[in-house]
Amino acid sequence: MQRAYLVSFHKVVPDDTGHDHRVLQQQAVVRARSDVSAAYAAKAMFREAVGVVDWRLRADTCEVVELTERSA
Repeated sequence: MQRAYLVSFHKVVPDDTGHDHRVLQQQAVVRARSDVSAAYAAKAMFREAVGVVDWRLRADTCEVVELTERSA
């Protein structure tokens, strides 16, 4: 059974005072059998959308959260 996952990509960037901030680069809702499968699919979509061979060139983190029926 496939479930819905929200996958978010963030980049950590410093501000002019030297404090780091997480900046959202992209989010996608992905239907997959597991969180690992959702991350794999979302990383492929992100790479294609931004035109890079490795998603880590444009983001520092990839977070996967399963959506409940109520929030999907």
